[in-house]
Amino acid sequence: MTSRPAVATPELGVVTGEVVIGAPPAVVWDYVTDWERQREWIPATSVRVVGDEMIARTGIGPIGFDDVMHVVRSEPPHLCEVAHTGSVVSGTGVFTCTPADGGRTVFGWEERVRVPGGPIAGLLWRVAAPGIRLGYAVALTRLRRNLE
Repeated sequence: MTSRPAVATPELGVVTGEVVIGAPPAVVWDYVTDWERQREWIPATSVRVVGDEMIARTGIGPIGFDDVMHVVRSEPPHLCEVAHTGSVVSGTGVFTCTPADGGRTVFGWEERVRVPGGPIAGLLWRVAAPGIRLGYAVALTRLRRNLE
């Protein structure tokens, strides 16, 4: 993936992933940017669109947080960059849809987020990172399954 501007905080969490999907970029693009459908492939997340904001609720039952996002760059059907501007999650997220042989798409997903926690942010990230990576793997598997 291309480099992204750094988030202006001392602790930055970065997660990336990609999957090859047996569908053309326009089909993948339409699905992943249909924000309210993200609940179909991103675990424990539902999204509502309010004006030009997407508000993703991530959690289980009453335990969770809202992730407020705005699209800051859109190049359909290849690149979408969002700014996370909420009080818990801030940073950038990027989806890419790159054409591949046979009408397939390499879907890339990168998140660069400020890790809350002040002086213990680094420790919190190390503890949470395996679960976050597992969530990414589940999401990418679901995405491929839903589109093939």
